[in-house]
Amino acid sequence: MDGHFAGYASLFGVPDLGRDVVAAGAFAETLRARGPAGVRMLWQHDPAEPIGRWIALAEDARGLRVEGRLNLAVQRAREIDALMREGAVDGLSIGFRTVRSAPDRAGYRHLRALDLWEISLVTFPLQPGARIAGSDAGSLVAEIRSLARQLAPPRRAPSLQARSHPRPAIRLRPAMRA
Repeated sequence: MDGHFAGYASLFGVPDLGRDVVAAGAFAETLRARGPAGVRMLWQHDPAEPIGRWIALAEDARGLRVEGRLNLAVQRAREIDALMREGAVDGLSIGFRTVRSAPDRAGYRHLRALDLWEISLVTFPLQPGARIAGSDAGSLVAEIRSLARQLAPPRRAPSLQARSHPRPAIRLRPAMRA
């Protein structure tokens, strides 16, 4: 892995564990104003632990889609890269200031406009669905391998003759001549 990953940092219309619900379009203004370069990539929301940079941030029908790259010259980023490859870390979490919100009768806060400051890789995201893509089905590498398998010509099964006469596991030397 080269430190590259993608996923969703926020899901629209899905309550998080803090009873916040992000509305579609909530990031539009801040993304226009800041762009990916203006949003920091941190480890566990710690401003003393920048670990990479965001390459792309965009809203789609599902939520805030992110694409980033860990800076593998940074020790902590190399550690996180290893943890991500093993599936031990796959959470994403947003750090923001609320610009506009509205409560509902059920006790949820609907976030309509947010000033996004940072997106962190975290162990436990407040939004359980905010994850690195493929964390359930494998990494970007697994996705590429899967695509390669789909494009590769099908393997031919060995002939019946080859299967009925297996090679000996041990090669016998011919008898020595005197």
